[in-house]
Amino acid sequence: MRLSTATREAIEGYLYIAPWLVGFAVFAAGPMLASIYLSLTFYKIITPPDFVGLDNYIRMFQDDLFWKSLWNTVYYAAVFVPVSIAGSLCCALLLNQRILGRTIFRAIYFLPSITPIVATAFLWLWIFQPNVGLANYLLDLIGIEGPRWLDDIQWSKPSLIVISLWGAVGGGSMLIFLAGLQGIPIELYESAEIDGAGSQAKFWRITIPLLSPSMFFNLVLGLIGAMQMFTLAFVATSGAGQTRPAGGPAYSTLFYVLNLYNHAFDYWEMGYASALAWFFFLILVLLTYWQLRLSRSWVYYEFDQGERW
Repeated sequence: MRLSTATREAIEGYLYIAPWLVGFAVFAAGPMLASIYLSLTFYKIITPPDFVGLDNYIRMFQDDLFWKSLWNTVYYAAVFVPVSIAGSLCCALLLNQRILGRTIFRAIYFLPSITPIVATAFLWLWIFQPNVGLANYLLDLIGIEGPRWLDDIQWSKPSLIVISLWGAVGGGSMLIFLAGLQGIPIELYESAEIDGAGSQAKFWRITIPLLSPSMFFNLVLGLIGAMQMFTLAFVATSGAGQTRPAGGPAYSTLFYVLNLYNHAFDYWEMGYASALAWFFFLILVLLTYWQLRLSRSWVYYEFDQGERW
């Protein structure tokens, strides 16, 4: 039987994407479906899964460390995301000016964001070292007794936020804002100046509305990334030769994903860890959907005339 041209092209297309489909089924869809089942079992790797229904989810809501890790994560995201977006916008505004050597300054500001997180953590562990660290040395020069930073319950989360901001403010968010600024037509500013608008009026009436899609993009990605805080907290609290458990002191830096990691790979509670993972996935989906809905009231798309989310 002779196949039509359209059928042959369709078969060829499926053959082209077959490697990806196989890879997705084996390495993504398969493990995801397995983790849904495991979340309903008691499974510790060395023993066969024992179906327990919703017991893992019930245990989750009765677990004090679950609520502690969720609060730590929300606190971190609530502080880090707005500060990082504001800082990135300020850097983009400064680096968008016509100044000598601005390309060099852009590279300098961007460098911390491409530094490996582990290297960043070791650097700041030295800076925040209570006895011989640079931060307390500088504070001592002006007569201020420095805190114990990562060893102090009150200062541990703010310390991690500062470390995260060092690499985030001049990173990808800044580049996205910079691209958005360069995409704003100069004629709009010229027309505003003719009408007598000052710098503040141009910023709030032109720059901010036309940058709102960039802000929204950075907000969504920033919130998802902040909610997944793990590597920095793990290295800073346990991965650098520390004797205290990950998430210390007193679980003040026990973030949600770190708590999930502890149950999965320290306690081998894969069933409970899978339940934590799927609940976390639900949180991220709801947060993202909520942001998409709210964006209708403040995000301006210049050429969008259709219905949005």
